[in-house]
Amino acid sequence: MAITRRHLLQGGAAAALAPALGIATALPAIETAKAQGAGGEPAWRHALSLFGDIKYPADFKRFDYVNPDAPKGGTVRNAAFGTFDNFNVVVSGVKGALAGGVQLIYETLTTQSLDEASTEYGELAEAVSHPDDFSWVIYRLRPEARWHDGKPVSADDVIFSLEAFKKHHPQYSAYYRHVVKTEKFSDREVKFTFDGPGNRELPLIVGQLTVLPKHWWEGTDGEGRKRDISATTLEVPLGSGPYRLKEFVAGRSITFERVKDYWGRNLAVNVGRANFDELRYDYFRDAIVALEAFKGDQVDFRVENSAKNWATAYDFPAVTDKRVLKEEFPNSRSGVMQAFVPNTRRSKFADPRVRLALNFAFDFEEMNKQIFFGQYTRVSSYFHGIDELMATGLPTGRELEILESVRAEVPKEVFTTAYSNPVGGSPEAVRSNLQQALRLMKEAGFEVRDRKLVNATSGEPFSIELFSRADDPAFERVALFYKPSLERLGVSVSVRSVDAIQYQNRLRNWDYDMLTIQSWGQSLSPGNEQREHWSSKSADQPGSDNYIGIKNPAIDKLIERVIFATDRQDLIAATKALDRVLLWNHYVVPQWTYSKQRTARWDRFSRPAEMPKYGLSSFPDIWWYDAEKAARIGKRS
Repeated sequence: MAITRRHLLQGGAAAALAPALGIATALPAIETAKAQGAGGEPAWRHALSLFGDIKYPADFKRFDYVNPDAPKGGTVRNAAFGTFDNFNVVVSGVKGALAGGVQLIYETLTTQSLDEASTEYGELAEAVSHPDDFSWVIYRLRPEARWHDGKPVSADDVIFSLEAFKKHHPQYSAYYRHVVKTEKFSDREVKFTFDGPGNRELPLIVGQLTVLPKHWWEGTDGEGRKRDISATTLEVPLGSGPYRLKEFVAGRSITFERVKDYWGRNLAVNVGRANFDELRYDYFRDAIVALEAFKGDQVDFRVENSAKNWATAYDFPAVTDKRVLKEEFPNSRSGVMQAFVPNTRRSKFADPRVRLALNFAFDFEEMNKQIFFGQYTRVSSYFHGIDELMATGLPTGRELEILESVRAEVPKEVFTTAYSNPVGGSPEAVRSNLQQALRLMKEAGFEVRDRKLVNATSGEPFSIELFSRADDPAFERVALFYKPSLERLGVSVSVRSVDAIQYQNRLRNWDYDMLTIQSWGQSLSPGNEQREHWSSKSADQPGSDNYIGIKNPAIDKLIERVIFATDRQDLIAATKALDRVLLWNHYVVPQWTYSKQRTARWDRFSRPAEMPKYGLSSFPDIWWYDAEKAARIGKRS
């Protein structure tokens, strides 16, 4: 599985606050217990693992990485970008802009530990059972689980939630399409039957379901109007989680307050978490203004995604006197492909030679030197950052066997040449790369006339609109650096930046030439989400993240090999094979990555001494307000 499904429910606000590089779960351990006990009854378990051993026993008291004595209190002020006009998570994939932090009010059947690569423990569910062939799963809810209005969380809520997401959220519809039957065994037990055996991820995918209150959504609002789960809403929703929505100003700010009598506050998975009384999100249209707000102590914590800012923007007095702390947290949990993304649904990008030419025109080395202060490394894999999953060298062993099954459908270089990006950084290298790019364009049917690259048959100029969001100047800086290189090939280039809502709507409708920056996070165990990223079906699915528009039978087959891998080694081989074929089709122009999460904070918070290996900063989840530190640095502005 890849990025946790919770990230789909986070709007631009949350995405800006914490990049979507989280992981969830993938292959359950082969040696899991039998689903049936000696008497034929289901054998219940408290957790599911994708790699093997489960660290915490059924009677564990807390995760090792939390502070069980963390004080409760204080407020965290977060910066969000763009705007929001919706609290309904079900339609967040196709309608409106979801408010940042809304997921705080909801819960899932299971929750992930951050010190294991991929293990899920019961949250709303107290136990789970599935057979050895993974053809179905039963979840049993905790009897004490309650909505904020005091009503119990029920099997009806779970079934209602699954059906709502499948019907109204395109990405979830694809994610849960293998669930072909749901059965209510009791008020607390739900069985999900899948469309076939062998898909080891499916029990865990169901466990990540966000559960919604059926009775609330089927009721009426304060004015007597029936609620509509297929529409956006700014009515304060009902949840069951550790926070509830306290107040908001539409499009500008939203505040969540801790639920003091939260039903799950003493669960082992929740001890030492949700320590702040309030979490506030203030919206900014511009990343520069958001940074200034942080400097002015209007925002408490910041994830810095700009190398330029990290190198130059934190020299103000509060940093010098240690009232503001800069800290980097290692990213041990995920990989990424980040790239310029041509839309292959448009005929001018259909030929892989054209796409490779665009890569030859990109001088990463010079860009890294001039505008990134040498901080980045070039992405060279769709799973960059996870060494055992990256295709390197030439295919051998099991990977080669898998690739042989699609040999006739993939570029010959898959078998003969190790993939590498063009290297620039010097005038000689750049000149050579541009010559290669022109050669490829000519082979693809283009030629230069009057210093313009045109279709040799129709005479139509080759043009590219580099498309990006306007709320972060880094996007435009990147586009403007790339633009002259493309123009040296004779390409007509324009740069278009739009507001967050327009950007999202155009993505949903595939209305763009080339995305300036787009990334796909990858987990330690890829799985079903690869269909969402690269499959032929997702290319025509509104709201999917197949932004490239890939329709390739060989890739479809390799995705299935990943999903139905029989063990960890088989998964690694299948993932490498998929990576290699994606790379050699030159679908994107790979960009750059950084192996750590950069953060800056006003020093009024504390965290556990030992941070979870797979948690990045884990802010604000396991942090707490430190009154002594806050007093030292003075009152907020």
